[in-house]
Amino acid sequence: MTKSELIERLSDEHDLLNKRDAEAIVNLIFGGISDALAQGDRVEIRGFGSFSVRERDAREARNPKSGELVKIPSRRTPFFKTGKELRERVDD
Repeated sequence: MTKSELIERLSDEHDLLNKRDAEAIVNLIFGGISDALAQGDRVEIRGFGSFSVRERDAREARNPKSGELVKIPSRRTPFFKTGKELRERVDD
């Protein structure tokens, strides 16, 4: 499902929402999650999962084409862990 499909489904299932309002709601939710992660906070949605930020250490890797060593700096990356209910629902 894409973001536009989510907006379409939200507006179809709720008669009080037009597509513009549904898009604003989806953008607000995704923006809130993004802002929280950018600040290093954790976001938990019960029954769905949790989003957090993980630190990746600096490391050395090899360029597969030339074989030379390349230094990769440390970085922060988003991480998602599924909730129990979502795992069970997908597994069925």
